[in-house]
Amino acid sequence: MKLLRVGPAGREKPAILDADGHIRDVSSLIDDWDGPALADAVLDQLRKIDLASLPILPAASRVGPCVAGVGKFICIGLNYADHAAETGAAVPAEPVVFFKATSAICGPNDNLEIPRRSEKTDWEVELGIVIGKQTKYVREEDALDHIAGYCIIHDVSERAFQLEGTGQWVKGKSADTFGPIGPWLVTRDEVADPHALSMWLDVNGEAMQRGSTSTMIFSVPHIVSYLSQFMSLQPGDVISTGTPPGVGLSRTPPRYLRSGDVVTLGIQGLGDQKQLCIDA
Repeated sequence: MKLLRVGPAGREKPAILDADGHIRDVSSLIDDWDGPALADAVLDQLRKIDLASLPILPAASRVGPCVAGVGKFICIGLNYADHAAETGAAVPAEPVVFFKATSAICGPNDNLEIPRRSEKTDWEVELGIVIGKQTKYVREEDALDHIAGYCIIHDVSERAFQLEGTGQWVKGKSADTFGPIGPWLVTRDEVADPHALSMWLDVNGEAMQRGSTSTMIFSVPHIVSYLSQFMSLQPGDVISTGTPPGVGLSRTPPRYLRSGDVVTLGIQGLGDQKQLCIDA
């Protein structure tokens, strides 16, 4: 299933995209696509519903982030061998973990705000994992069963805030609108292999990132298992798994986003996003 949330910011309705591309309102069945609604039992019940019996929402409706009430927004850095190579960084021996503030989350096509004093706002297309059930000390071979589904995440980054000051990366990762998520949460049964998905990102129609999840250093089950050794993961938690090569920081000369730029990005089978950059 392709799960999405549509409507004005803060008042989105849960919906499902049907086989004909219609957005079906499921708010009569569930409150929202939050942690409790992502349980296998709930999703299994929804699969039995005749979607044609549900109201169709307007195709022009705003699409919000595909998950509500995210408790943790966890990110993995330098997780693509070709991206590590372009930055000159050594391949990490274990996953590099950092967080984004949940206040950065926005819809996939909402405007992207360039922060005040920003000079180096950068782009990163990433595969997102959404946790579906309580996950603690899970074995790698069992980890996929704890995933509700997958989505696109744009891990927007301000490199000066991230790298040129003191402290944690979180400062360069957490501005408002720095976490577009969606358009869909695609349930795990529809993603045969999360390690074989093509990825792309363009700025003003110019190709910037072209890659594949096949070049991940640490696999999806490894990431989930690894994180669960240090913290419990709850339903609705989101994990962003790293980016392929082509970020602005690594271009010669470096290139960064400015007000008026348009960013488009997508991942095979998970849809696409489009953001207009504006000044905050």
